[in-house]
Parts: sequence; C-alpha cells; structure tokens
Amino acid sequence: MKNYGLENKFKPYSMKKGILTVLLSVIAGGLTAYAVVKATDPQPAQSSVVTDAQGNTVEYRTVNLADSDYPDFTYAAESAVKAVVYVEVTVQQRQMYQNIDPFFRFFFGDQFSQPQSREQKGSGSGVIIRPDGYIVTNNHVVQNASKVSVTLGDNNVYDATVVGTDPVTDVAILKIDASDLPTVPMGDSDQLRLGEWVLAIGSPLGYNLRSTITAGIVSAKGRSMPGNSGEFKIESFIQTDAAVNPGNSGGALVNKRGELVGINTAIVSQTGSYSGYSFAVPVNIVKRVVEDLIDFGSVKRAVLGITMGTVDKKVADEMKLSSVKGVYITEVLKGSAADEAGLAKDDVIVRIDGQEITDASSVQAKVSTYHPGDKAEIEYIRKGEHRTAQVTFHSAASKTGEKDIDGSTVFYGARLKAADPEVLRQLGLRSGVEIVSAGSGKMADSMKQVGVDDGGIIVYVNGDSVSKPEDVIAKANKASRGVYIEGVDRSGKAFYFGFGK
Repeated sequence: MKNYGLENKFKPYSMKKGILTVLLSVIAGGLTAYAVVKATDPQPAQSSVVTDAQGNTVEYRTVNLADSDYPDFTYAAESAVKAVVYVEVTVQQRQMYQNIDPFFRFFFGDQFSQPQSREQKGSGSGVIIRPDGYIVTNNHVVQNASKVSVTLGDNNVYDATVVGTDPVTDVAILKIDASDLPTVPMGDSDQLRLGEWVLAIGSPLGYNLRSTITAGIVSAKGRSMPGNSGEFKIESFIQTDAAVNPGNSGGALVNKRGELVGINTAIVSQTGSYSGYSFAVPVNIVKRVVEDLIDFGSVKRAVLGITMGTVDKKVADEMKLSSVKGVYITEVLKGSAADEAGLAKDDVIVRIDGQEITDASSVQAKVSTYHPGDKAEIEYIRKGEHRTAQVTFHSAASKTGEKDIDGSTVFYGARLKAADPEVLRQLGLRSGVEIVSAGSGKMADSMKQVGVDDGGIIVYVNGDSVSKPEDVIAKANKASRGVYIEGVDRSGKAFYFGFGK
C-alpha cells in the first residue's frame, strides 16, 4: 500500500491535540482536587495575636470545627475537667491474729490475740454538682470509709462528709466546706444515641493520673452488669468503650456539649484493668437519687409492684403478640400500685409516660425516676388490645414500721393495715389486722409454708389480740425470741405460723 504523505501532514496537529488534552486533564484534576480539599477542609485557619503579661506577642492559629465532621472535644474536656475531683478514703480494717506462737506470746503477751485495727487507703473520683460543695460519687468508693478527703483540680484538699449513700444504684453524695466551685451541668441521658461520642474523666490508678480524659462512643444503653450476685440493684447502665480503670469510679461521663450524662461505675475485665468496656449510671437516675440523699439522707424509692420478664420471639409467639417488644407481667403484688391501676398477669407493658420499654431494666430505670405518690401513664397490651392505665406509685418501704403511700405499714417485708369492719363482721371477728401483701421476707416465707394468701386477717400475735398494725409491731418487739401469729383467711379457715426474730 502506498503512502501519500498523510501521516507527515497530520502529525503536528495530532501532537498539539495530545498536548492540549493533557493540559485540560491536569487542569480538571487540579480543580477536582481543590474542590475535594475545600469540601473536607472545615474552615480556613485563622490567626490571632495575643499579648501576654510580659508584653510578648504570641500568634495563635485556630481552626473552626463546629460545622465539620470531626469531633471537637476541647470545650467539653476543658470545662468539665475542672469539676471532677480526686477522692481518697480511709477504711479501718480489723484483723484477728490467731495461732500465736507461744514463744512470741511469752515476750509480747496476749495483745496480738485480740482484734487489731489497721488503716487501708482507697481512691476514686467524684463530680461537683453544686457550687456549695456537693459532690456525687459511687457508693462503693466511700463504703465503710472512716475518713474521706477530696482534692480539687486546683490542688486544694478538703475533708468530706458522706451525706448519704444508695447501694441500689451505687450512688453516694459527699459534702465539702467550700463555695463558688465549678460544676458540670446535668444533661439528659435518655437522649443519648448509640454511637454518640462521650468523654470519661477521672483519676484512673490513683493520684498521679488525676484529671485523665478519655474518649469513646456509646456502645449500648440499658445494660445490666454481667455476673450480678443476685442482690437487688437498679441497673440500666450506659456502656461505652472509653478507657476506664480502677480509680475512675465516681468520675464523669460527659457528652460533646460538656453535660454530665453518667457517673462512671464499673468495668468488665478478666485482668482488673480496662478491656474495652466500661459502664456508667445514667444521669437521669443519678438526679433522682441525689435529690433525695441531699434532702432526706436516704432515697424515697417508688415501686410499681410487679414481677416481669422480657418479651422474646418465643414469648411473642405464645402470647400471639404482633411484635417482639416490652415486658410481660408474671405477677402483680396485691395492693400495689400496679394492682390499683388494674394491671394483671400476662399484660405486656410497652411504654411508661411515652418512653418505650424494651426489657426489665428499662422499667426499673424509668420507675426509679419517680417519687412515691407520682403518677404515670402506662401503655400495655392485653389479649392483643392496646390499653392505658394511670398508676400512682407506692414507696419501697422496707423496714418494719415504715408506712407506704397507701397507708399500709411494713412488717418483716409484709404490708399490714387495719382490717375493714365489714370484713371483720362477715368473718365474725371483733378486731384484726389485714395482711395486704406478703412481700418478701420472713412473713412471706412463713405464709408460704402454711399456704396463707394475701388478704388474711391476723387476730392474735403471741397470744394477744391486735386491731391495728402498730399492735402487731409492738407485740413482736416485746417478744424475746420469736413471733407467733394466729388468724383466719377470707374463707374463715384458721391459720397459724411463726418465725424467729
């Protein structure tokens, strides 16, 4: 095939076209890169010049991250850390020296065979919640302490008084004699979202690491502590992956706005040190406990009066529920707030005052935010039908002689009230005291053994007749060894039982 010179003729043009294409590609790439940088760059750096006390000028360059995707913890950290304190406790421990060597006793006598006392030091963290010196920490930090001292961020040290403790939520309140202290504003732990950034502030591993700040995210909400010993506790922890170690207990968990959302309490670890999980008491629970501890020295706890289980797929299928959510009631305590509101066995609670209920811990957490006598709306499902009930919470009175919101009196875990005159007339009795509910305790155990149900009437205590709860308590207190109770149930059948004091 012949060559007519077309290749040479068009070669310069082709080279120009190629160069132009490359230049356009470079320009386009540069514009794209610039656009990407501008899109990801939060704000251009800004410079400001500050003159210090010695007259020197210092240039500061700052970047505004407010509108960016990068978390900026500087405000939250710098404001909250001022109100987080180091707590040191002294515990007196008594030791018994046994099997003393006779040769040792010959020289030193028998003094070491007696209980000996020694001091043990412990430490934790705390959060200043009021400028007049009130500090929240964990109950387990100050439990059994004979002396408590607090070191502030400015290194001032104060002796502290334990105002009150609440083992059920592991919260305690301290008071120091100071004023105009920095505080951490309380947030709303119910508004926390999974994946939200939080900061843990405290004194891990002792004095030398005071005011340590770590960051993490909210890993889960409403957690119960693994390996619970069975002791009654209100557990609805915030789980985070912020690094927390021994000594962080009682310290602050804050959100990006510097608001207190929890009190760091525990870790789950096989080594005793941080292993990726930490737990905090939600601040909405802390608020209620703190108010009562400051005002009364103890917590006035509201109770609903039910036992319950979490709805899972199996339960939902058996109960023919349309969704797997809520808790189902396995028992309603007679005379309780739930009983008075009309709740019954197999009802499924799905919301309390608009807050969704997911498991038993969420019920405990929500109820713990109320005082005895407070009212709430409970949404529940009964045989596929959605219903609502208005409940007035009772108090969690637990000591013999304490009164509940309904006027009943606690007696060894049970609740008593003067029997209704009409009931007494029907049973042919002159006087008596009604067992409103057996509750849990010695009375419940004894009643169960002989088959006595709630509603029975106590007629005699240790052989003496009774007409009101105070009579029952007085006769029981007078007894030297045990309490013997005689009465009749609602059918008129007599019962007898007793228990040791």
